[in-house]
Amino acid sequence: MSREVCVHTWPCSYYLEPDKRWVPGKLSLTCRSLKFAADEARETLVSFPLSGITAIKKEASHFIFSSITVLEKDSRKHWFGSLQPSRNAAFSVIEHFWRELLLSQPEAPLPATKGKELAGLMASSQKRLEDTARVLHHQGEQLDSISRGLDKMESDLDVADRLLTELESPSWWPFSSKLWKMPSETKPKAGASPASPKALGKEGVVVRIPAVVSQRTTSHVNPGSLTVLVSGLEIRDSSSALVHRFEREDVDDIKVHTPYEVSIRQRFIGKPDIAYHLISARMSEAIPVLEVQFGKKMEVLGDALTPGGPRTSSPEEKGSSVWHAASGLMDWAVHREPCPGGQEGPPLQLQTRQPIISEGDAQELRQILRKLKGLALDTEAELERQDEALDDITAAVDRTTLTIDKHNRRAKRLT
Repeated sequence: MSREVCVHTWPCSYYLEPDKRWVPGKLSLTCRSLKFAADEARETLVSFPLSGITAIKKEASHFIFSSITVLEKDSRKHWFGSLQPSRNAAFSVIEHFWRELLLSQPEAPLPATKGKELAGLMASSQKRLEDTARVLHHQGEQLDSISRGLDKMESDLDVADRLLTELESPSWWPFSSKLWKMPSETKPKAGASPASPKALGKEGVVVRIPAVVSQRTTSHVNPGSLTVLVSGLEIRDSSSALVHRFEREDVDDIKVHTPYEVSIRQRFIGKPDIAYHLISARMSEAIPVLEVQFGKKMEVLGDALTPGGPRTSSPEEKGSSVWHAASGLMDWAVHREPCPGGQEGPPLQLQTRQPIISEGDAQELRQILRKLKGLALDTEAELERQDEALDDITAAVDRTTLTIDKHNRRAKRLT
């Protein structure tokens, strides 16, 4: 069995039934199993899959208080006590992964064909591209807002220019060579659009996952959820009440400790930072989206790159490999034409060979490829538009800076 990523480890004691004694050691949780290793012998005393668990409870007995009991399908019961930093913290994390595993198990797994595998990979690439396009659209809305702000600033600077001109040479001064400069009509800026009261309407949710949330200390954890929006992040409790909201520009760093564990922090000067620690069995759905939104602010630690984790390839690499694989297999396996010239023998054998991809799978692949092509073209057009907007913003900032410097010099001469 391949090595699994360890989600968390807790120092604790395990009740050894044959010897009637408690054995100190460490309880380790992976995404699919739970095991206990003793400190003395450094060997695994007990290990069982999460799918084989029927119940997880908080219990107390005359042996020890504050224990967690795990009941397997064969009615075997395991006792874990003296959990550090607290029993509630360990119970919340273990129960979260156990429930998520039970909810994610398919009822009747079907044998996957080559066409189904390709369709699944391409659907995943399509979802990643849709998330990227949504974030890119919001970025374009922000650039449009910046352009409107710069246009308003230039209009205010025109007013300041008229006021400075009046102060430099007032109309009542008999030797004035400058006349009162009447306000001219403001010319509409090219590409400027009226600001809507709410650009995006209802704020779009990119991804929402259940998680175990803790703040500052790991001894106090609570079940909740992480919501990735196009404009920020939201952390909610189990009743969907908002615990904290990070605006996109407020997030200072995001650390990916493991494929299932991240921490988000906002720094402050003169007061404590706001930091949240999140553990989720579905964190692999949120990490690629966080990379798109907070690429420069994300730090991936060593454990997060362990083989077997969800971050085995980037979305770009996956999309490229899927595209080439799908194109080649579709051309080779579906539209198989006999060789010209009426040859008999090997060409006839190839013609009667079972195709690798069925017609239904090929039709599904064609639909996904068309959607991917449309998304890619739309993304390219949006990127070109944003490049032009960035050039316009750069030129507008340069003009505004020169105008402000000129106005400052004129104001100093008046004092």
